[in-house]
Amino acid sequence: MGRFPVPDREELPDDIRERIDEERERAGFTPNVMSAFAYKPSHFRAFFSYHDALIEDTALEREEIEMLVVTVSGVNDCLYCVVAHGALLRIYADAPKLADQLATNHRTADLPEQHRTMLDVAVELTESPGEVDGEAIERLRSVGFSTEEIWDIASVVAVFNLSNRMATFADMRPNDEFYTLGRTDTSGDGE
Repeated sequence: MGRFPVPDREELPDDIRERIDEERERAGFTPNVMSAFAYKPSHFRAFFSYHDALIEDTALEREEIEMLVVTVSGVNDCLYCVVAHGALLRIYADAPKLADQLATNHRTADLPEQHRTMLDVAVELTESPGEVDGEAIERLRSVGFSTEEIWDIASVVAVFNLSNRMATFADMRPNDEFYTLGRTDTSGDGE
Protein backbone atom coordinates (compact mmCIF):
# COMPACT_ATOMS: atom_id res chain seq x y z
CA MET A 1 0.00 0.00 0.00
CA GLY A 2 1.67 3.14 -1.17
CA ARG A 3 -0.20 5.86 0.69
CA PHE A 4 -0.88 4.43 4.17
CA PRO A 5 1.27 2.38 6.55
CA VAL A 6 0.89 -1.39 6.60
CA PRO A 7 0.95 -2.61 10.21
CA ASP A 8 3.47 -5.19 11.36
CA ARG A 9 1.92 -8.62 11.67
CA GLU A 10 2.92 -8.83 15.34
CA GLU A 11 0.99 -5.65 16.13
CA LEU A 12 -2.31 -7.00 14.77
CA PRO A 13 -5.12 -8.33 16.97
CA ASP A 14 -5.16 -12.12 17.24
CA ASP A 15 -8.34 -12.60 15.19
CA ILE A 16 -6.94 -10.61 12.26
CA ARG A 17 -3.61 -12.44 12.37
CA GLU A 18 -5.53 -15.73 12.34
CA ARG A 19 -7.66 -14.68 9.34
CA ILE A 20 -4.56 -13.56 7.42
CA ASP A 21 -2.74 -16.79 8.31
CA GLU A 22 -5.70 -18.86 7.08
CA GLU A 23 -5.63 -17.06 3.75
CA ARG A 24 -1.85 -17.39 3.42
CA GLU A 25 -2.13 -21.13 4.08
CA ARG A 26 -4.95 -21.52 1.54
CA ALA A 27 -3.45 -19.34 -1.21
CA GLY A 28 0.25 -19.78 -0.55
CA PHE A 29 0.71 -16.02 -0.03
CA THR A 30 -1.00 -13.14 1.75
CA PRO A 31 -3.07 -11.02 -0.64
CA ASN A 32 -2.00 -7.40 -0.26
CA VAL A 33 -5.59 -6.28 0.31
CA MET A 34 -5.56 -8.09 3.65
CA SER A 35 -2.40 -6.36 4.81
CA ALA A 36 -3.80 -3.03 3.63
CA PHE A 37 -7.17 -3.34 5.37
CA ALA A 38 -5.36 -4.39 8.56
CA TYR A 39 -4.45 -0.71 8.88
CA LYS A 40 -7.84 -0.31 10.63
CA PRO A 41 -8.79 -3.56 12.37
CA SER A 42 -12.48 -2.67 12.74
CA HIS A 43 -12.69 -1.99 9.01
CA PHE A 44 -10.81 -5.21 8.23
CA ARG A 45 -13.35 -7.21 10.24
CA ALA A 46 -16.35 -5.53 8.64
CA PHE A 47 -15.00 -5.70 5.10
CA PHE A 48 -13.93 -9.34 5.21
CA SER A 49 -17.04 -10.40 7.06
CA TYR A 50 -19.18 -8.97 4.26
CA HIS A 51 -16.80 -10.26 1.59
CA ASP A 52 -17.00 -13.77 3.06
CA ALA A 53 -20.80 -13.59 3.26
CA LEU A 54 -20.96 -12.62 -0.43
CA ILE A 55 -18.86 -15.65 -1.34
CA GLU A 56 -20.35 -18.19 1.07
CA ASP A 57 -24.04 -17.23 1.25
CA THR A 58 -25.02 -16.66 -2.35
CA ALA A 59 -27.20 -18.10 -5.05
CA LEU A 60 -24.57 -17.11 -7.64
CA GLU A 61 -21.84 -19.37 -8.96
CA ARG A 62 -18.34 -18.33 -7.90
CA GLU A 63 -17.35 -17.61 -11.48
CA GLU A 64 -20.34 -15.22 -11.76
CA ILE A 65 -19.15 -13.33 -8.69
CA GLU A 66 -15.68 -13.00 -10.16
CA MET A 67 -17.13 -11.91 -13.53
CA LEU A 68 -18.95 -9.11 -11.73
CA VAL A 69 -15.87 -8.07 -9.76
CA VAL A 70 -13.58 -8.00 -12.79
CA THR A 71 -16.07 -6.06 -14.93
CA VAL A 72 -16.81 -3.46 -12.25
CA SER A 73 -13.11 -3.15 -11.42
CA GLY A 74 -12.29 -2.60 -15.08
CA VAL A 75 -14.86 0.19 -15.29
CA ASN A 76 -13.36 1.72 -12.14
CA ASP A 77 -9.75 1.36 -13.36
CA CYS A 78 -8.84 -0.61 -10.23
CA LEU A 79 -5.57 -2.38 -10.96
CA TYR A 80 -5.56 -4.41 -7.75
CA CYS A 81 -9.03 -5.92 -8.21
CA VAL A 82 -8.71 -6.46 -11.97
CA VAL A 83 -5.51 -8.44 -11.48
CA ALA A 84 -6.42 -10.29 -8.26
CA HIS A 85 -9.98 -11.18 -9.24
CA GLY A 86 -8.94 -11.76 -12.84
CA ALA A 87 -6.77 -14.58 -11.48
CA LEU A 88 -9.71 -15.99 -9.53
CA LEU A 89 -11.97 -15.75 -12.58
CA ARG A 90 -9.44 -17.61 -14.73
CA ILE A 91 -9.39 -20.37 -12.12
CA TYR A 92 -13.13 -20.64 -11.35
CA ALA A 93 -14.31 -20.27 -14.96
CA ASP A 94 -11.40 -22.26 -16.41
CA ALA A 95 -11.28 -19.55 -19.07
CA PRO A 96 -7.83 -17.95 -19.44
CA LYS A 97 -9.01 -15.10 -21.75
CA LEU A 98 -12.28 -14.14 -20.09
CA ALA A 99 -10.86 -11.92 -17.34
CA ASP A 100 -8.92 -9.80 -19.83
CA GLN A 101 -12.00 -9.45 -22.03
CA LEU A 102 -14.22 -8.39 -19.13
CA ALA A 103 -11.68 -5.97 -17.66
CA THR A 104 -11.46 -4.05 -20.93
CA ASN A 105 -14.96 -4.31 -22.42
CA HIS A 106 -17.49 -6.91 -21.30
CA ARG A 107 -19.63 -6.19 -24.38
CA THR A 108 -17.02 -7.82 -26.65
CA ALA A 109 -16.51 -10.93 -24.49
CA ASP A 110 -17.81 -14.32 -25.50
CA LEU A 111 -20.77 -14.55 -23.11
CA PRO A 112 -24.23 -16.04 -23.04
CA GLU A 113 -27.13 -13.54 -22.95
CA GLN A 114 -27.72 -14.13 -19.23
CA HIS A 115 -24.18 -13.12 -18.26
CA ARG A 116 -24.07 -10.22 -20.72
CA THR A 117 -27.28 -8.84 -19.17
CA MET A 118 -25.87 -9.35 -15.67
CA LEU A 119 -22.74 -7.39 -16.58
CA ASP A 120 -24.70 -4.67 -18.40
CA VAL A 121 -26.66 -4.06 -15.20
CA ALA A 122 -23.47 -4.17 -13.11
CA VAL A 123 -21.90 -1.48 -15.29
CA GLU A 124 -25.05 0.66 -15.10
CA LEU A 125 -25.09 0.36 -11.30
CA THR A 126 -21.41 1.34 -11.25
CA GLU A 127 -21.51 4.25 -13.67
CA SER A 128 -25.02 5.66 -13.15
CA PRO A 129 -26.52 4.30 -9.93
CA GLY A 130 -29.20 6.99 -9.81
CA GLU A 131 -30.58 5.83 -13.15
CA VAL A 132 -30.96 2.16 -12.19
CA ASP A 133 -34.58 1.27 -11.53
CA GLY A 134 -37.01 -1.62 -11.58
CA GLU A 135 -36.42 -2.12 -15.30
CA ALA A 136 -32.89 -3.39 -14.54
CA ILE A 137 -34.35 -5.94 -12.14
CA GLU A 138 -36.87 -7.05 -14.78
CA ARG A 139 -34.08 -7.44 -17.37
CA LEU A 140 -32.20 -9.71 -14.97
CA ARG A 141 -35.37 -11.66 -14.17
CA SER A 142 -36.17 -12.04 -17.89
CA VAL A 143 -32.87 -13.87 -18.51
CA GLY A 144 -33.45 -16.29 -15.67
CA PHE A 145 -32.01 -14.77 -12.49
CA SER A 146 -33.97 -15.40 -9.29
CA THR A 147 -34.82 -12.66 -6.79
CA GLU A 148 -32.01 -13.87 -4.52
CA GLU A 149 -29.50 -13.92 -7.38
CA ILE A 150 -30.50 -10.37 -8.35
CA TRP A 151 -29.95 -9.21 -4.76
CA ASP A 152 -26.57 -10.93 -4.74
CA ILE A 153 -25.58 -9.31 -8.04
CA ALA A 154 -26.29 -5.86 -6.63
CA SER A 155 -24.50 -6.69 -3.38
CA VAL A 156 -21.32 -7.81 -5.16
CA VAL A 157 -21.36 -4.73 -7.38
CA ALA A 158 -21.88 -2.40 -4.42
CA VAL A 159 -19.13 -3.91 -2.26
CA PHE A 160 -16.61 -3.96 -5.05
CA ASN A 161 -17.30 -0.39 -6.02
CA LEU A 162 -16.31 0.41 -2.41
CA SER A 163 -13.32 -1.93 -2.58
CA ASN A 164 -12.15 -0.44 -5.89
CA ARG A 165 -12.22 3.05 -4.51
CA MET A 166 -10.29 2.09 -1.37
CA ALA A 167 -7.70 0.11 -3.34
CA THR A 168 -7.14 3.00 -5.72
CA PHE A 169 -7.08 5.67 -3.02
CA ALA A 170 -4.64 3.69 -0.85
CA ASP A 171 -2.51 2.63 -3.85
CA MET A 172 -2.86 -1.10 -3.19
CA ARG A 173 -0.81 -3.13 -5.64
CA PRO A 174 -1.54 -6.70 -6.72
CA ASN A 175 0.77 -9.45 -5.51
CA ASP A 176 3.04 -10.74 -8.26
CA GLU A 177 1.46 -14.20 -7.84
CA PHE A 178 -1.89 -12.96 -9.13
CA TYR A 179 -0.49 -12.12 -12.55
CA THR A 180 0.26 -15.74 -13.42
CA LEU A 181 -2.49 -17.67 -11.59
CA GLY A 182 -4.84 -19.51 -13.91
CA ARG A 183 -2.86 -18.91 -17.07
CA THR A 184 -1.97 -21.91 -19.21
CA ASP A 185 1.45 -20.54 -20.23
CA THR A 186 3.35 -18.59 -17.60
CA SER A 187 6.77 -18.74 -19.29
CA GLY A 188 6.18 -15.56 -21.29
CA ASP A 189 7.43 -17.11 -24.53
CA GLY A 190 3.96 -18.01 -25.86
CA GLU A 191 4.68 -21.74 -26.12
